[in-house]
Amino acid sequence: MLDESLLDDPEGLAEADRRGLLRGAAEAGARVRTAARNAAEAGVGDLKPDGRPRAILIAGPGAAATHAPDLLGTLAGAGSPVIRLTPTGVAPAAGALRWELPGWAGSVDLLLITTPDGTEPSLSLLTEQAYRRGCAVVAVAPARSPLAEAVRAARGLFVPMATAPYDHDEPLAGSAPGVLWALLTPLLALLDRVGLLTAPPDVLEKTADRLDQVAERCGPASVTYRNPAKALAAELTDTLPLIWTEGVSAGPAGRRFAAGLAELSGIPAVVAELPEALAAHSALLAGPLAASADPDDFFRDRVEEPPALHARVVLLRDRPISGLTAAPAARDLALGHDTPISELEPEPGDELEALAELIAITDFTAVYLALASRT
Repeated sequence: MLDESLLDDPEGLAEADRRGLLRGAAEAGARVRTAARNAAEAGVGDLKPDGRPRAILIAGPGAAATHAPDLLGTLAGAGSPVIRLTPTGVAPAAGALRWELPGWAGSVDLLLITTPDGTEPSLSLLTEQAYRRGCAVVAVAPARSPLAEAVRAARGLFVPMATAPYDHDEPLAGSAPGVLWALLTPLLALLDRVGLLTAPPDVLEKTADRLDQVAERCGPASVTYRNPAKALAAELTDTLPLIWTEGVSAGPAGRRFAAGLAELSGIPAVVAELPEALAAHSALLAGPLAASADPDDFFRDRVEEPPALHARVVLLRDRPISGLTAAPAARDLALGHDTPISELEPEPGDELEALAELIAITDFTAVYLALASRT
């Protein structure tokens, strides 16, 4: 259950925030600026690439390394495939994970490594493997980590990860807001230089400004009725979120939201893109998860037994409704099954700004659910 009184208690939220999640969300804009500066100082702006790579390979642990190829692939379009190298191993610990280059990877491909740790032995071995094959390597990781030395030995490009002093107090969650932007921003600058997407310094600065604006709207000092993240967190309590996305940029934002709800808040969610979501989730809305499925369970103990879990649709759009859209059909389907629906839409701006706003609001939502949930 959600302690809604805590949502409007900034001091209580700060006391509950032992992992610095709210600070990470609030400082997302600052992380983008610091990471962009680190990338520039590392020499990303001085690179003179010989055309686009055949493929972009991304390796790294945790949710940030999972979301990075999704986000970069969306922004890059069909220019070059962006492929995540999925790790294997017996545990998620740094020493147990293993990465391997695909057999076809070679000198015309680019390997990107992102990690908030940098001590994973297999990532250093992957760097050496890429060097032997002639594959260019760029890594974003904490400074003075073993991976940094391995990348420099392989004549690759190393960008120090933008960190904050409190990052070392607790192990960083992969879905933590600060981790994503610290690892993603240098890659945006790099792929802009390669010509795979558009993220020059002025676009990164506008993205940081948009993240600052969201932090002001969604921060702990903003009351729930004026705060879209707190309002959504209250709406999602005791529900199964069905996250429906519309628009190219909304897809990765929805998938990150579902992952953040699971990792940070312990809340399961399912995600699908419109219009396919209407068919994929129609059975969920018609079954026992619908709000109308059990309107009055007379025999349930109202004190000892928790309320039944019902679905709630969260519709994320990357653009205002205009022209061809499945949003009206989505509303009709949800409301036709007495299922409430929440909607998020970014302010006008370029693709990266819109994506950043959706990610930031839903990041704040996942954090508030994590801090205010009572088990």
